Amino acid sequence: MKIDFKHKQTAHCENGVISNLLTYNGFEMSEPMAFGLGSGIFFVYLPFIKVNYAPGFSFRPQPGLIFKRMSKRLGIKIKRQKFRNPKAAKKALDEKLKNNIPVGLQVGVFNLTYFPDDYRFHFNAHNLVVYGKEKDTYLISDPVMENMTTLSSKELETVRFAKGVYAPKGQMYYPIEIPKEVDFKKAIKKAIRATCRDMLAPVPIVGVKGIRTVAKSIKKWPKKIGTKKTNHYLGQIVRMQEEIGTGGGGFRFIYGAFLQEVSEILNNDEFRKLSKEITDIGDLWRDFAIDASRLYKNRSVEFDGYNKVADKLLVIADKEEDFYKKLKKAI
Repeated sequence: MKIDFKHKQTAHCENGVISNLLTYNGFEMSEPMAFGLGSGIFFVYLPFIKVNYAPGFSFRPQPGLIFKRMSKRLGIKIKRQKFRNPKAAKKALDEKLKNNIPVGLQVGVFNLTYFPDDYRFHFNAHNLVVYGKEKDTYLISDPVMENMTTLSSKELETVRFAKGVYAPKGQMYYPIEIPKEVDFKKAIKKAIRATCRDMLAPVPIVGVKGIRTVAKSIKKWPKKIGTKKTNHYLGQIVRMQEEIGTGGGGFRFIYGAFLQEVSEILNNDEFRKLSKEITDIGDLWRDFAIDASRLYKNRSVEFDGYNKVADKLLVIADKEEDFYKKLKKAI
């Protein structure tokens, strides 16, 4: 059984699954629009949670929330299911495929056999689409891959029931009702207000304040925990910013593309200017990543190097605060 499913490569897995599933169901939506309507741009620093032996850093909200927010704002109904039993999870998936329903899955990355070794680590918030099955092989549309791929039944079970932080628990999801007409303007305004609220939150580990907290921590880490651990932590930031399907710059480039679409829908050129501004901030994030990677790859013991990358992060925080204040005013 093989569904006639159109695969389109995207920068980020959850946005790509949203866009590809909705397109299959006759509702065209770009990746940036899906991301923006789901208030996907975010920052949080979780020093009390360890992921790969380093604090948690995230440039997006928790898994599934982008799709949930976007669906609610557009009136799209999504069916989600989690399972305790792998056999029940497999049976439910096979039933959907028999009924020509492609299904989104949350999976762990570490055992995805089609991923290059350098990208396979313990991260359980990856998303992909299963669109068919041939004997004991599942047909996979992973939006961060150029082409469609496959997983054996056993391999799929392993990634669906990966253990650890954000354990997927066999989670699968798919749209069950899409309205004929949606109010994009209203949804856009709600989404942007929520993004501004999150990024300007008066909480030391969230949004702009969270970025500042990380910058100040970087200055303290070398003396407090040593350069080896500090380098590992910097590597974690860069990995989450540049490699975990963000399209680079911690999603700032994708959000810039979203604001370009917004400027046309709302017929307001202010959002085009803001699009360029957040794209420029994305370039600063990328510069930070380059300098941070030089530090941890060279295993530098020069404390001044850590101060310099921390100062770059403080500049980014200032620019982002100014950006979100202007965005809030514009909407």
